Amino acid sequence: MLYWPMPNILYVEGYALDQFASGLWALNPVHQNRVGLVLDAAIEMELRMRHLQVADAARASLGLPVLDCTVTDKPLEVELWIDPKTGQSTGRIKHPDSLLRAVQSLVDRSQINAVAVVCRFPDVDENSMHDYRRGIGVDALAGLEAIISHLVVKEFQIPCAHAPALLSAPSNQSISPKSAAEEIGYTFLPCVLAGLSNAPQYLVTDLETMEKGCICANDVDSVIVPIDACAGNGVLSFARKSRNKPLIIAVEENTTVLSDTPDRLHIESVNVSNYWEAIGVIAAHKAGVDPNSLRKNRINNIPCRSSFSLNGSAVSV
Repeated sequence: MLYWPMPNILYVEGYALDQFASGLWALNPVHQNRVGLVLDAAIEMELRMRHLQVADAARASLGLPVLDCTVTDKPLEVELWIDPKTGQSTGRIKHPDSLLRAVQSLVDRSQINAVAVVCRFPDVDENSMHDYRRGIGVDALAGLEAIISHLVVKEFQIPCAHAPALLSAPSNQSISPKSAAEEIGYTFLPCVLAGLSNAPQYLVTDLETMEKGCICANDVDSVIVPIDACAGNGVLSFARKSRNKPLIIAVEENTTVLSDTPDRLHIESVNVSNYWEAIGVIAAHKAGVDPNSLRKNRINNIPCRSSFSLNGSAVSV
């Protein structure tokens, strides 16, 4: 809710990030996008009005380029659940074709090149969100949100982000400061519109994109990731590069429900306790300094070997 764009941050959707990391797509920074808004036909009229008011506020108060809005031709009927095997949040959209038609209509009608999607999510009971609102546990909505944005980005190759339409949850005095920003409004849409307003465009990597000054995977110098979430396509693509491999920094303090650690996946990484340390490692890496030289007893004596010829054979000692 309180996210705002910064000049040194690129707002990139997850599927596009994977394509970028694999070297297939490049990121083309822009001054401003033409943003469209898709609303699920399942959203009740009063809740729809709230989202339209957010779009109007973004246009009038922040000057954001939200150009057009459309409603899907049928309710999208989304479902969400927690995977019992992995503990990850996930779900499905029953009518993806309706969503894609809505996006296509905005592209054709208003030449939008970024899109915000708002689906009517099932109202989550307070018990299932109890841990998340306390700053721990899994976001029950996030997995399905990723599925929705992946679908649009894969089809149209334009920036997309999703905001769930939900009835406001009952107030709770024990909300964590980490979760409190999600309690302050009727919608989650403001940050999505702000991010999409100048999100980089996605271009297929070729010689032309290089000449345009686009950002490519080879430009990435370091990657920070939670210690047990290293099996994503993006991280694996970076870790398996044969040339220009970035430094992988794994943060131990940020744990997830996964168990995909660098050791388990045979990924070379620098493990740090927290994000403070991660920033220090990045600063050293950018300066060309081995981060281990800043730690006690992390640099061993250099081995010294000599070679001499014995009966025509080289011998090392």
